[in-house]
Amino acid sequence: MSANPFDLTGKVALVTGGNVGLGQAIALALAEAGADIANVSRRAAPETAQKVIALGRRFTGIEADLSSTAPIAAIIEQTIGDLGGLDVLVNNAGIIRRADSVDFTEADWDAVIDTNLKSVFFLAQAAGRHMIAQGRGKIINVASMLSFQGGIRVPSYTASKSGLAGLTRLLANEWAARGVNVNAIAPGYMATDNTTLLRDDAKRNAEILGRIPAGRWGEASDIGGAAVFLASRASDYVHGAILPVDGGWLAR
Repeated sequence: MSANPFDLTGKVALVTGGNVGLGQAIALALAEAGADIANVSRRAAPETAQKVIALGRRFTGIEADLSSTAPIAAIIEQTIGDLGGLDVLVNNAGIIRRADSVDFTEADWDAVIDTNLKSVFFLAQAAGRHMIAQGRGKIINVASMLSFQGGIRVPSYTASKSGLAGLTRLLANEWAARGVNVNAIAPGYMATDNTTLLRDDAKRNAEILGRIPAGRWGEASDIGGAAVFLASRASDYVHGAILPVDGGWLAR
C-alpha cells in the first residue's frame, strides 16, 4: 500500500457526466491520482478518454441516459467487466430547469428530480451493494449551494439538491460501519454550462461576485482536490459530510 494517503493507484472510479465541466475535471483529477475511469454520459466523451489515457490510466465510456433508472444495472456490470472492479462512484450528472415557481411545469419538475435524485439513489444503491460485498468503497455525490439555501426560479433543482444532502447523510448512517464512505461536494458558483445564463446577466453576475470572498467564479479544476480527498484513504473517517468548494460563499 502506498504511503501517500491520496494515492488512487489500482482503484476504479465511475463518474457520471464526466464528458464536460465539473464531471470531466473530477474524472481527470482522479486519473491523475492513479484511478482508472469509467464515464457515463448521454454522448461519447472522446476528449475525456484521450486525457485519461494520456495519463496512463484505463478508460471505458458508457453512453446512457440517467433520466431513467433503466440502464443502472448495465452501467455497474460494464464498469466491473471492463475495468475489473468498482471502488469509487461519483454521482455528478445533473440538469437544471429555470422558471418562476408559479409557472413551473410538472414536466420540468419530474425531469430534474428523476435525473438529479432518483437515478442518483438507485445508482448509489447498485454501487453500494457491490462495495458492501467487498467491504470498502467511496461514494461522492455532487450537491450544490442550494443544498443549504433556497435559490430562486429553480424549484426542482433546489428540491433535488436538498434531497441529495439528506440522502448523503442517510446512506452514510447505514453504510459507514460496512466499509463504505458516502459524502458530498457542494460546488459554489462555478463557470459551467449550467450557470451561463447567470453569468450573462450583468446584474446577477455582479451580485454573485460581490458575495464571493474569493472574488471570482469557480473553475471546474477547483473541484478536483476535494474529489481526490473523498475518494482516497485520506477520508476514511469522513462520513456524511457535505464539503463546500465555494470560494467562501457560505462563510459570507
